[in-house]
This record gives sequence, C-alpha cells and structure tokens, in this order.
Amino acid sequence: MRVPLSWLREFAPVPEDATAEDVLDTLVKVGLEEEAVHRPADEISGPIVVGQVLSIEPETHSNGKTVNWCQVRVVPEGQQQTLTGKGIEESGVQGIICGAHNFKVGDKVVVTLPGAVLPGNFAITARKTYGHKSAGMIASTRELGIGEDHGGIWCSPPWDSIRNLGQTRWSFWVCMTKQPRLM
Repeated sequence: MRVPLSWLREFAPVPEDATAEDVLDTLVKVGLEEEAVHRPADEISGPIVVGQVLSIEPETHSNGKTVNWCQVRVVPEGQQQTLTGKGIEESGVQGIICGAHNFKVGDKVVVTLPGAVLPGNFAITARKTYGHKSAGMIASTRELGIGEDHGGIWCSPPWDSIRNLGQTRWSFWVCMTKQPRLM
C-alpha cells in the first residue's frame, strides 16, 4: 500500500522535522513491513533556486507558438550572486525562454539553472532557442518530480522552499497483507 506523507499527516501527528527514516521506523514499530520510500528530491541535483520574474516579453514565432522571453532574478534582492557555473550569470539575472503563461512580473518561481538535473536524467543547459540564449528553465511541480500539475509554472514558492524540495512529497510503500486489523 502506498502511503503519501501528506495523507499520513492528516491522520497522525508527524513532526515537521521528521525524516523519511523516522517515519519508517515508527511504521515498523506498529507492525507494518516497509517496502520502499519514494523521495522525489533524490532525482534532482544541481542549482535549483527560487527566482523572481522581472520581465516577460511574449513572442509569437513562425510555427504559431507564443513563448515568453523572461528575465528572472535568481538571488534574493540585495544579496550577492554566489552560484557559479557555465551559463549562470554573475549579475544574478537569467534570461529564460518559457512556454507557460500562468505567471506574471513579480511572481516567485522555481528556476533550474544550467548544471541542474531533473527526474529522468534531464540535464539543464544554457542553449540558444527561439532566437535567445535561454540559461535555465522555469519549472512546474511535475517537471521537478514533486507533483502531477503540468498546467503551468510553480508560482509563489517561499525563498527557502528549495532547501526542502520534495520532502513533503515523500511516500512510503508498506505491506498490509499481514495486518488485517489495519485494513
């Protein structure tokens, strides 16, 4: 049986700082057999930050597709850029092409910078597309592997949410066949 952490929290007092191992230990203590833990954040690496959209320029191309040429600040205002790597701008502002349209100037969004790797071994690089050098990707929860919503960009995450990315999306697989009292 799959038990998402969010569902478990609806029925049991799970401490906010509990690790997946803490939760599994407790499930075993009540007589359940652990089978697996799904940790979406384990499939993500590299520079992933919360950014703020500074500008959006919609551009319609010859194929009929309208994309947005965005400028996104990837460090909190007033802080120095500490991220480095090929394609990461020293200014702290990245130019990014985005096909989604559910965000606006001023929104905070999740940005995967060049060097990041998303689920499915999808490597993010700076590349020329639609006439611009796009240096990153503004991501949806589905692209990050932490949700199923692919209807648009994940807007308004808190600045520190990346530190805990995916932790609230853990799910546990437990064996219920030997526990009729729990069924």
